[in-house]
Amino acid sequence: MIVGILKEIKVLENRVAMTPAGVEVMIANKHKVIVENNAGLGSGFANEEYVAAGATIVETPAEIYKESDMVMHVKEPQPSEYDMIREDQIVFTYLHLAADEPQTNALVKANSINIAYETIQKADGSLPLLTPMSEVAGRMATMQGAHHLSMPTGGRGILLGGVPGVEPATVVVIGGGIVGINAAKMACGLGAKVYLMDTNLDRLRYLDDVMPANCIPVMSSTPKLRELMAQADIVVGAVLIPGAKAPKLVTREMLQVMKPGSVLVDVAIDQGGCFETSKATTHAEPTYVVDGIVHYCVANMPGAYAKTSTLALTNATLPYAVQIANKGWKKACQDNAEIVPGLNVVNGKITCKAVAEAFGFDYVAVESVLQD
Repeated sequence: MIVGILKEIKVLENRVAMTPAGVEVMIANKHKVIVENNAGLGSGFANEEYVAAGATIVETPAEIYKESDMVMHVKEPQPSEYDMIREDQIVFTYLHLAADEPQTNALVKANSINIAYETIQKADGSLPLLTPMSEVAGRMATMQGAHHLSMPTGGRGILLGGVPGVEPATVVVIGGGIVGINAAKMACGLGAKVYLMDTNLDRLRYLDDVMPANCIPVMSSTPKLRELMAQADIVVGAVLIPGAKAPKLVTREMLQVMKPGSVLVDVAIDQGGCFETSKATTHAEPTYVVDGIVHYCVANMPGAYAKTSTLALTNATLPYAVQIANKGWKKACQDNAEIVPGLNVVNGKITCKAVAEAFGFDYVAVESVLQD
């Protein structure tokens, strides 16, 4: 199989879908790898390293799409790429389709095989290709929240951990999954008072066991959230329903109880955001203010720490990419049930129920496309 590695074109996205070490593994499995010129430069990997690993460098994304059986991205295909995607071509990347109707329509039209990193799922419900980026984004959420609490960035001027004789900031994290626990760990480590909210009592028991004393696991409800938002200096939205659009848990009305200059960090923005007032931002212009509250809603947070993120991402995606390349997408799915939920759009059919429901499109059970 010919595997193409594209250069990311989203604003200030410096990650790359595969490291030179990953290319070497692909070559060892008797596949050809073509890499777009300078695709790895933002993550610290020069063209020469890819060539030494056995890859061929090409100049344009059009060449990647024309020659490759499977193209790999980090972020979703951008509008300039839609018409390059070929029928039956495998597109393997983060897609986040439930929040992106134009992209969904484009992939349906392309008749391609679209496998989303974020919906590949293990039997225990864990999301192995989303987890490493969730770990990065969760830790970043606290770092960015703390930074934007400073007065030069429009914040309240509160130091997250306080100092002797001065109380620390209060951080509310909505969602006790991978993003939430990483955000809470960072906030706790910096000395903040942290409330970690979830609706799963077993998860709350677990968090109570593993988190430090300055983290208070709390059963989530709308009244409790409103109460804690009045105390919060930072609120981190870390809610995920795999493949689906994020629920709007924080309304604009709730902002009225917050202290001016407090910060909202919406890590769920890739799936549409879990704050009613959220809209996607970029690393170039990461924040905006609504009703006196600073909003940080960058849709590709881990791209800011591209070297760490690229290494972590390749560690997770490479075993699946090798299986798909070795066996073809259909046989890989038949042999490994974890890949099956990753099938979002197959030959013009929407095979992810959450995506179909998001836009009122027809849903086709994924089992049917595997039996063709």
